[in-house]
Amino acid sequence: MPALRDLFVTLVVFMSLPMILARPYYGILVWSWLSYMNPHKLSWGFAADFPFAQIVAITTLVALVIRKNEVRSVPWTRESILLLMFTGWMFITTVFAFNPDGAWHQWDKVWKIQLFTFITMMLIDDKRKINLLILVMVASIGLYGVKGGIFTITTGGAYSVLGPLGTFISGNNEIGLAMIMTIPWMRYIQLTDERKWVKYLMIASIFLTTIAVLGTRSRGALVGSVVMFTILFSKNLKNLGFVIVFGLVFYATVQVMPQDWQDRMGTISSSTSMETADQSVQGRFNAWWFAFNMAVGNPITGGGFESFRHFLFIRYAPNPNHVADAHSIYFEVLGEHGFIGLGMFLLLGIFALRTSRYLIRHGGKYPDLVWIKHLGSMMQVSLIGYAATGVFLGLAYFDYYYALIAVLVVTRTLLDQELAKRGDSAVQSKPGGKAVALPPRQNRPLQGRM
Repeated sequence: MPALRDLFVTLVVFMSLPMILARPYYGILVWSWLSYMNPHKLSWGFAADFPFAQIVAITTLVALVIRKNEVRSVPWTRESILLLMFTGWMFITTVFAFNPDGAWHQWDKVWKIQLFTFITMMLIDDKRKINLLILVMVASIGLYGVKGGIFTITTGGAYSVLGPLGTFISGNNEIGLAMIMTIPWMRYIQLTDERKWVKYLMIASIFLTTIAVLGTRSRGALVGSVVMFTILFSKNLKNLGFVIVFGLVFYATVQVMPQDWQDRMGTISSSTSMETADQSVQGRFNAWWFAFNMAVGNPITGGGFESFRHFLFIRYAPNPNHVADAHSIYFEVLGEHGFIGLGMFLLLGIFALRTSRYLIRHGGKYPDLVWIKHLGSMMQVSLIGYAATGVFLGLAYFDYYYALIAVLVVTRTLLDQELAKRGDSAVQSKPGGKAVALPPRQNRPLQGRM
């Protein structure tokens, strides 16, 4: 019943507000649930357009003030510093944008995402909170993965899996990317949670979400999933049974998909030129050349947000009448923020992958820190999935990606603090050349605070 859905979401959100005021980090969890699952968009009444996220955001900000003793400063790592610089650069390009009205409207969304990314770094500050946030992310996107997998099976793959309307993940490409980034976190929970029913639930969710990714009919998602699964399998070779069963499910699903799905996916390899490509691929190539030409013409600031518009395609695109979105996170950033913006965006991803490797290398030294090793491993897989799928999908400002950056920054900080307490010489220098110098303490497990 639509009315019951509206009532449920409203009750959950408003009942959470006193909890947020008492424990500010609950604000991050509720805000993440609203941002990733978009439960209000699954209703058809008043809740669909009600500003739940804004109310939760304001309550969280109030809680930051009245509970400032529970708030720590932002961990300034190379990722958080670069993210702040990138955010500032996006503001500068907005000032000089070719489409001012559209650019300021988009900036209003982006700065709020980045603000909560930094607030996440301030409030999610221990193992328990990190795992709660990951659980919220998995449950939010996993809902669509499980539903989509069942839908694909029952319909024989005849229809596309889509996300909730009016959200970041509404399209088939977008929901495909979100599910690709979430599958590694399902694996993380399955590896770190000791409860058998949770492990079985995650295994089932991984299989169904994999089928849902194929059910999106997104060629970009298919390419990204192959890359992501290759990396995921390489990290699970010791669990050969998991790899074999997973591979068989993936192969069997591809084989039983309908012929029109096979034909659509077949254009990935056949679309090698503008003449042989289908209409959507022509539009993608045209948009990429448009972004490159606009960046060459405006190498410092690019065109600003929302510059993929007809009046600019006339000036910069090979085919001015074929207007399309960026269809790539890289060309999206290049066109809208120039070569400087693209450099920052790429460097952020490189830093994140290097830090993930650091977590893997040093998180496995102590039994009580193995969860950090698993987190770093699955972070790598998720980030590579985003990077690979993003070649064909313009979702450069996806809040889910920046939430993972926040989790990475916090986990790296926790690991460095714990290694310093144990007198471990592996602790690397922080930005600025000053090493972490916390005094060694008695070895103890890294635990979450209640």
